[in-house]
Amino acid sequence: MAGNNIYLNQSTEHGNYPSHTTNEAQANHPVENPAQGHGQLAPGDVFPTLLSNLGNHRQISFFNADISELPVIIYDSKVGFHAYSSSSSMVNQKLFTMHQDAHGHFHPPIRRAVDNQPVSLDLSVTSLIVFEWIAIIVVVFLFGWVGRKYKKNPTKAPSGFQNALESLVVYLRDEVVYPNVGSVKSAKTLLPYFIGLFCFILLCNIFGLIPGGHTATGAIAVTGALAITAYFVINITAIKEAGIGHWLKHLLGGAPIWLCWIMIPIEIISMFVKPFALTIRLFANMTAGHVVLLSLIGLIFFFRLSNGLGVGLAITPISVGFSIFMYILELLVAFLQAYIFTILTAVFVGLAIGEHAHEEEHAH
Repeated sequence: MAGNNIYLNQSTEHGNYPSHTTNEAQANHPVENPAQGHGQLAPGDVFPTLLSNLGNHRQISFFNADISELPVIIYDSKVGFHAYSSSSSMVNQKLFTMHQDAHGHFHPPIRRAVDNQPVSLDLSVTSLIVFEWIAIIVVVFLFGWVGRKYKKNPTKAPSGFQNALESLVVYLRDEVVYPNVGSVKSAKTLLPYFIGLFCFILLCNIFGLIPGGHTATGAIAVTGALAITAYFVINITAIKEAGIGHWLKHLLGGAPIWLCWIMIPIEIISMFVKPFALTIRLFANMTAGHVVLLSLIGLIFFFRLSNGLGVGLAITPISVGFSIFMYILELLVAFLQAYIFTILTAVFVGLAIGEHAHEEEHAH
């Protein structure tokens, strides 16, 4: 699950973080809950604590074990470019500050120490970026490995994982890209993009289902970046295929020229609505499943803290049973959302090209 490193043994503040670094006493001594005893959550804090772990993190963690802090890269208009090996190293330099919670974890925003204002640009490496890199490395490695096997034995029939990967490529080519893009030339050119897009999204989705993993596609910045890339692919392909004149004419939507003052704004809005829909669909589906999973798990701790150990144990089989069902459903959603994002992008490319590609094929 996205950022599913769960901490339930200490109280954590939620909401707006202080704009300064918490002192050592605060970092090392969690807030005591009078109702529950030292170092335990109140029942009302269970779900906020669980759900807060869905976000981005400044460290790589496996459950509650911190493996490593991640590099901090900052550009600020007043103090220039700075890079640090970790958030702790940055704070120790006393040029910038960042909130540190009771677990010792740092949270944005990064602020200038001199005037307590946010920095201009935060380019730091985060947990989601690391998992994106892992997905890219896995995709490059697998296709590179399969490609070398084909080059080594070009006439040998594929088997095992090589056969599975070939089946995936053939399916995407024959069932997703070629039928929807419309232009054979553009489909061949864009086939590597669509294969890479599907595999990247699928791996990012699946990584979030690994215990201790993070779902990069559960962040709207990631899905937004994928959609922006798709936006440029859609329109650049349409311009190359149909020509700038036909592309501009397409903004009329087939209406007479005297309706341009109505149709052109509508068509321009629709050009941006399509990638926005891709962004929200992928982000919402990947986030919603994790919220439900964490909420089901949280029921165990909630009833344990509010009603005692017996009730907590009684609710456990029900919560675990529904969680397993949701986990299986999330695995299906991981494949389904990768497929939907890919096929919709292909459909949007075909719509942007319009009838030009079909007229060109009929002419030949």
